[in-house]
Amino acid sequence: MPITKSSKALVEEATSQITTYTVAQVRERLQSGDARLQVVDIRDPRELERDGTVPGALLAPRGMLEFWVDPESPYFKPVFGDESKEFVLFCGAGWRSALAVKALQDMGMTNVAHFDGGFGAWLKAGAPTESLEAHKARHKARASS
Repeated sequence: MPITKSSKALVEEATSQITTYTVAQVRERLQSGDARLQVVDIRDPRELERDGTVPGALLAPRGMLEFWVDPESPYFKPVFGDESKEFVLFCGAGWRSALAVKALQDMGMTNVAHFDGGFGAWLKAGAPTESLEAHKARHKARASS
């Protein structure tokens, strides 16, 4: 059976229905200490190990995202229940994150967006990164204090 809609068309459709920020906008909010902003890295563990992530990002693999945000799911992560936060997702190029934001909006979330170009655009802009090991160490230190 042939597909009737391309992945490109799905991403374009999602992008037309979601909030998209630029890397510069997200960086500015992070630098200003915007407590409402929670950046969410939805890339898979291999990408994180290879490339690192955005400092302060919440790591939420794309394959579990809908389960982590659903309070009825046994996999629910309470951080996603914080309605005072705006969750700004990113992936490698902005395609998966666009589809993920659309899916979360379809679930009823209104405090979700993504940034254009994903981690590739973040790197190209010379924005700060941290290794996965540094991220884990910082997270562990925060949890034990």
